[in-house]
Amino acid sequence: MYRRHPLSAFPVILSVVLLDGCAPRDGDAPRDVPQPDHVLTTETTHNRFSSAIPPTLRVASGAVVEVHTKEASDGQLTVNSQVDAVSTLDFDPIHPLTGPIYVETAEPGDVLAVTIHDIQIGDWGWIAIAPGFGFLADVFPNPYLKTISLPPGATEARFTDGVTLPLSPFAGVMGVAPATDSMLSTIPPRANGGNLDNKHIKVGTTAYFPVFVEGALFSIGDTHAVQGDGEISGTALEAPMRLIIELHVLKGGRPIEEPQYETDEYYAVTAFGTTIDEAARKASLYMIDYLVAEHGLDRTDAYVLSSLAGDLKIAETVDVPHMLVAMHMPKDIFR
Repeated sequence: MYRRHPLSAFPVILSVVLLDGCAPRDGDAPRDVPQPDHVLTTETTHNRFSSAIPPTLRVASGAVVEVHTKEASDGQLTVNSQVDAVSTLDFDPIHPLTGPIYVETAEPGDVLAVTIHDIQIGDWGWIAIAPGFGFLADVFPNPYLKTISLPPGATEARFTDGVTLPLSPFAGVMGVAPATDSMLSTIPPRANGGNLDNKHIKVGTTAYFPVFVEGALFSIGDTHAVQGDGEISGTALEAPMRLIIELHVLKGGRPIEEPQYETDEYYAVTAFGTTIDEAARKASLYMIDYLVAEHGLDRTDAYVLSSLAGDLKIAETVDVPHMLVAMHMPKDIFR
């Protein structure tokens, strides 16, 4: 389908698809997945954000890339691991990211649009509590580990005998390189993206990232098979995956300070902060900016409309004190 791009003067193709192997919802029909122009494997990964990390792939704007990702422990855990492996988990290699991808013509001040066309989940995943990590680390100090096998075509994961979770995969870490040659940890979210842990950036979503360096240098990883808003215990169902993404450089449009995203149903902004209050305040202001720029509202009407129709969502609280808040605005209210 073609949609007028909210950040550019030109339309882009946003062909959205259902998860491979997942049953369509009532009324949905499977859609075509574009053929990839490039394949990026996990032979070379990195786990920092920095402009000094050389790209592993160079593509033209509009390229479709098949990306393979590792699970978040970078091989420290396996489907047969026991709980004692959590106590010795080394956080230094956490979040192996596939990339960076250099996107030609991308320059500071541009916006990189990344459309998620397809996600296929690997054959297993893990969930853990690492001592000292998580939103309630002081309440739950003991290590915990559960591994789950995921057969081909699985649409759900068995958590316990009485609990089954529908799978809804996405990439927890997505982002471009910041304008620094320092090797920044992937743990907190930042203006360049990073550890967003936002379950809504999934198949059928286009995410927008402000570009800080030439080529954008986009990376992706920390793929999650299922996660709730907040990811409060410290992990999602962490699993390796295969994704089909499309990358477009947007020039001359509305600038953004932090990542934003959209689907056919809503437009969304994100904001990070060291408190929920700070992140929610920034997200509210970003939504007001969007409504003024894209829908012609004055700022007071935009503020009130955000109260009437905007939905604040806590995307993640796990990286204490770093928080990420999103606000969604439905599109069907605009005639």
